[in-house]
Amino acid sequence: MALRAGVRSLLGTRKPVHSRPKRASSSEARTVTLIPGDGIGPEISAAVVRIFDAAKVPIHWEERNVTPVQSPAGKWMIPHSAKCSMDKNKLGLKGPLKTPVAAGHPSMNLLLRKTFDLYANVRPCVSIAGYHTPFADVNLVTIRENTEGEYSGIEHVIVDGVVQSIKLITEGASRRVAEFAFEFARKNQRGTVTAVHKANIMRLSDGLFLKKCREVAENYKDVHFKEMYLDTVCLNMVQDPTQFDVLVMPNLYGDILSDLCAGLVGGLGVTPSGNIGANGLAIFESVHGTAPDIAGKDLANPTALLLSAVMMLRHTGLGQHATRIERACFDMISDGKARSQSVLTPARSRKLYNTILLEFLVHKKPPPPPPPPPPPPPPPPP
Repeated sequence: MALRAGVRSLLGTRKPVHSRPKRASSSEARTVTLIPGDGIGPEISAAVVRIFDAAKVPIHWEERNVTPVQSPAGKWMIPHSAKCSMDKNKLGLKGPLKTPVAAGHPSMNLLLRKTFDLYANVRPCVSIAGYHTPFADVNLVTIRENTEGEYSGIEHVIVDGVVQSIKLITEGASRRVAEFAFEFARKNQRGTVTAVHKANIMRLSDGLFLKKCREVAENYKDVHFKEMYLDTVCLNMVQDPTQFDVLVMPNLYGDILSDLCAGLVGGLGVTPSGNIGANGLAIFESVHGTAPDIAGKDLANPTALLLSAVMMLRHTGLGQHATRIERACFDMISDGKARSQSVLTPARSRKLYNTILLEFLVHKKPPPPPPPPPPPPPPPPP
């Protein structure tokens, strides 16, 4: 129960981080761009839509496809209708997208981040009651710079057999994500921000990132600041993750470390994620793969996308709806009736998952109050 409350605190009762002023209250309907994605994406997206409908969440879905298109000049782009939808709605929910290798076009995940300047990726990793993992008390958040580093897409061939990839680190992007991390810690009552780096080896690039983190830390005296090498963080993370709180890091490190942290709490199938942009735009997503081997078989676990949608609701001011759905999800997990392949338990169908979750959401009564304490023993005979 305490662990479940911890998850709720992370995603809910602690103050949410807003990259802009609230634009909606719980009584106002919002339009959200829905990007179902590839593989199992349409299945888990349909599950989230059904659950939201059952919970009467005031959300209108505007479904869009982001299969890349090529301009006359040869540049790969997001389809015009998808870009217009995101520019208008400022809020998106995205299923998994396949990341092609040597397919002729860039990763659509990277293209989305760059197109909408989604500079901060936020991944909470918290132990969940009902999932048996090596650690029962993980409660941390990774914040990843999302737009540059080794993922800047700057690669070229020097000569045959020699390829060069450029790691781009800028003062502005480093300061921006550091400010986001410290603001996140302050607003969510988290006491420590750890900057993850390899400035001992990459003295200029990681050195610049670390310098900006140190400068920003001077403006947040109420938040303790630590700095740690990436390899040291990985070592300590698998030995004792409870020592970490909020971690901020460049792009590639965040991609790797956030998945490592997800493995501590049950895997990518139960890990939510949000991408926050500079212009009031945010896209929340499941970060697992497209799982083509089970696509269309009604076996996919929608939990990661559902919890990402819960993050989205809180981001936009619909906290009461978020809490209700989240409570039903965690109660269902704790109850143990619906599990999936994502946590190496017997697979159940998405239909069964939905049925059980909706039972908790719509029909389950609040738990009864605890029994009264036993009466005091009678006084000893005279």
